[in-house]
Amino acid sequence: MSDLSQRLQELDLQFVLVSFTDLFGIQRAKLVPASALAGMASDGAGFAGFAAWLDLSPADGDVLAVPDPASLTALPWQAGVGWMAAELTLNGTPMAQCPRRLLRLQQQRAAALGFELRSGVEAEFFLLSPDGAAIADPADHQEKPCYDQLALMRRFGLIGPLLTAMEQLGWGPYQADHEDANGQFEINWTFADALTTADRHAFFKVMVKAMAEQQGLRASFMAKPFAALTGNGCHTHLSLWGAPGLAAEGRNLFHDPAGELGLSPLAYHFLGGLIAHAPALCAITNPTVNSYRRLAAPPTTSGATWSPGGISYTGNNRTHMVRIPDGQRLELRLPDGSAHPYLLQAAVLAAGLDGITRQLDPGPRRDNDNYAQPLGLDQCQRLPADLGEALEAFAADAPLRKALGEDFCRAYEHLRRRQWQRERGDISDAERRACLDC
Repeated sequence: MSDLSQRLQELDLQFVLVSFTDLFGIQRAKLVPASALAGMASDGAGFAGFAAWLDLSPADGDVLAVPDPASLTALPWQAGVGWMAAELTLNGTPMAQCPRRLLRLQQQRAAALGFELRSGVEAEFFLLSPDGAAIADPADHQEKPCYDQLALMRRFGLIGPLLTAMEQLGWGPYQADHEDANGQFEINWTFADALTTADRHAFFKVMVKAMAEQQGLRASFMAKPFAALTGNGCHTHLSLWGAPGLAAEGRNLFHDPAGELGLSPLAYHFLGGLIAHAPALCAITNPTVNSYRRLAAPPTTSGATWSPGGISYTGNNRTHMVRIPDGQRLELRLPDGSAHPYLLQAAVLAAGLDGITRQLDPGPRRDNDNYAQPLGLDQCQRLPADLGEALEAFAADAPLRKALGEDFCRAYEHLRRRQWQRERGDISDAERRACLDC
């Protein structure tokens, strides 16, 4: 019996979703009987690539999604069904625009330098009415609703089972809370290597939406569903560790008790890469037209947006783009809830490695309250004002494009430019429909 067959029996799975995530972050899948999975595991499940956001045409051949057995996960909300993350080939060749493969390639680049990226994400989401027009809980109306115990417990019927499911999956969830916007929640789980975090992030988004639907709710990770409320962030925590097989294996290479704020020179070079590539990174960390309604936005009803307004870093201060909460990690506060689980990790790693390779200096730390006393343009470069500006920065960032691969960059940029041209302008029904299911 193969290891995969044994695992299917252990999990009591009769069906498996062979799933890939396209360039817009939408999960595409085929439901495969367990009896037929062996063939799919070796040859892949066939898809018409033009039917997903992969920048292909109807004339292209079948895209084959080859599942990774290590990613097999039982659906907590649907007995007997599993999920496997897959990577894509076309005409027998791995596809450059496969997001999961792109992340693995960046991991390989890091490993060649002796590093392993470990990361964690804070995936915020709204619980809405089924049509997405309003928050689902009419009693959730405090001016400062963050950590509201009563509002949190009114959603215990969903949040509790989500925590239980994540514990059963071995993710190590450690807290859930009501976030800063009315109707907004967050569940945190333990950090891991970047690919594991990306797989879990992708699965989490589907799990939250599916379990919410079962209760007549609609979950959305859209960056800014409501103009007056805080948007959905996806704050990303980053640290480099010694790669497996090396003397530094299992050691946090960002930590240095003698360093400024407890961080090593390596951490500051990685940070220098994030700062240098921030405008181009926005095309991936903030990938929709709606994303730019969250960045540099006016204050919300709670009093703050909790999103960055410029390219700067600080200590334990949540008003800048990068926060250094302790001597173990960096927190990138730029990404929003619509960020692609795999492309987010791949792009951030590529930017950080460039900072290390070129020993980039992040510049001076800023400790001001950047909401009450924002830095001037002579002290802090501004972020792109819209998706169009972000795509221009992405097009001009030669080191980042080289690291990610020109074939991927062309495909991604082409699709996002089409989106920008279709949806730009004032908030519209088209924009909302496009982003609500992020």
